[in-house]
Amino acid sequence: MKERLQKILARAGIASRRKAEELIREGRVTVNGQVASIGMKADLETDYIKVDGKLVLKPEPKTYIMLNKPKGVLTTLEDPEDRPTIKELIKGVRFRVYPVGRLDFYTEGLLLLTNDGELAYRIIHPSFKVEKTYLVKVKGIIEEKDLDRLRRGIRLEEGVTAPARIRRIRMPKTEKNSWLEVIIHEGKKRQIRRMFQRVGHPVLKLKRTKIDGLSLGELPVGQWRYLTAEEIKRLKKSVKIDI
Repeated sequence: MKERLQKILARAGIASRRKAEELIREGRVTVNGQVASIGMKADLETDYIKVDGKLVLKPEPKTYIMLNKPKGVLTTLEDPEDRPTIKELIKGVRFRVYPVGRLDFYTEGLLLLTNDGELAYRIIHPSFKVEKTYLVKVKGIIEEKDLDRLRRGIRLEEGVTAPARIRRIRMPKTEKNSWLEVIIHEGKKRQIRRMFQRVGHPVLKLKRTKIDGLSLGELPVGQWRYLTAEEIKRLKKSVKIDI
């Protein structure tokens, strides 16, 4: 089906519709070898559309996956030092996807990956207050007064953290360390590790278990799955994306 060129270019991720119109006016867009003009229509399925001589390809379908990231794997698709990366774990994914935020090398658990840039941006940005839930083991038995400091917000180098929700997880009396559930909506670099270091209880184990209620469930470590339509709908609704 033929559509206006600026709409095609915007949907393909080349530029906004307004910017696409500028590209057309500047003579930088061609259709089947002919310089395009404002108001021209085309069909990406049957026409050869180029911008600055580069062929415009049909956009890949939006893809959303959940990975249970293991400890000792980098949240990146490439590493110059040849360390293990998540790319090795998602070889079965047909389309190129990118991690939504990061889990550090020693942190495991729920990681979302997608090629939906708008959704990824909104999940990461603190203004949308998307909650992330972590299982945390810290060294020693942490006192309630220190937990209250963390709940209120604690000063790090770049400022005070937003209030956190923290509850103790009961463990056997023989346990010499503390297990906690921590819920935050920020994403400062190594934030939870630095928060507990600040009160003198270094993190021994850190695992993300949920993002906005989306849970790892029974997904095995190192494995991935596609999000369901209902899960995608829930995430988009949470960050105010029209469905």
